[in-house]
Amino acid sequence: MKKITLVAAAVIERPDGSFLLGQRAPDTFYPGYWEFPGGKVEAGETPHDALVRELQEELGIEVLRADPWLRREHVYEHAHVKLHFFRVREWRGELHDHVHSALDWQQPGATTVSPMLPANAPVLAALALPDFYAITQAGEIGIDAQLLALARALEDGLKLVQIREPMLDPARRAAFAHAAVDLCHQFGARVLVNGDEVLARECGADGVHLSAAQLAKTELRPEFPLVAASCHTAEELEQAGRLGCDFTVCGPVLPTQSHPGAPVLGWEGLAALLAVPPTPTFALGGLQRTDLDTARRAGAHGIAAIRGAWEPYSS
Repeated sequence: MKKITLVAAAVIERPDGSFLLGQRAPDTFYPGYWEFPGGKVEAGETPHDALVRELQEELGIEVLRADPWLRREHVYEHAHVKLHFFRVREWRGELHDHVHSALDWQQPGATTVSPMLPANAPVLAALALPDFYAITQAGEIGIDAQLLALARALEDGLKLVQIREPMLDPARRAAFAHAAVDLCHQFGARVLVNGDEVLARECGADGVHLSAAQLAKTELRPEFPLVAASCHTAEELEQAGRLGCDFTVCGPVLPTQSHPGAPVLGWEGLAALLAVPPTPTFALGGLQRTDLDTARRAGAHGIAAIRGAWEPYSS
């Protein structure tokens, strides 16, 4: 069994959303392949410390902000690596290429360089996820009002939606799901159905979102392009990673109107729970879009919301 090598890797981002890739030099493993900058974590270092050092050595920049984001494992012919990815949104200095054959800025979902290191395919897919996940509440505000708010949000750029309607009877839920999926697809948005694989297939959804209880009982990834899960514990986050979920939702972070007085994680609790999570994770619970930066600093990919998703678009 190969020894596991711990690696810190950086998604260095510019304000326009583009990220930096480097091409491996001829005298290395996988010469000519493209990768995210970074390197091995040395003895006595944290992954964050290693990232700061490696980016200074490789690129000549001083890291000012590196948010924990994603953990991956991959077994190459020459090594078994565990990669801790950080999103580097602030740095000081001019980029200088000290170890790669070339550097190139790429856009999420539209990578133009190849070949990529095999371990990075899920990372590129994760980067293409939007930073906001809206969850429907037609059973509470009414189907017509929800579809109207959904249309307005889609016009405003919403790209990821969960249909979660426990208050609707099966017939109304199915009718709403079909209408919502059709509307989302008109705007190029992806949509998941909560907890119901049959309905997800019937309405043409892009995926299914598993409850924590379903996640615990699921041994094989459902056959959908997108699979997500709700998590409340570190064990559930790890199970979602083993299952191959594309992303998770974790909370509640702050108090919510729907569960007054219920225990919450708080931002420090969320950061401690996530650390560097095995999948991109959306923070949930009493949050607004304005909480995005705080969520990212805590290790979340983005924000998920129910009421906060639709209040700006309600009549």
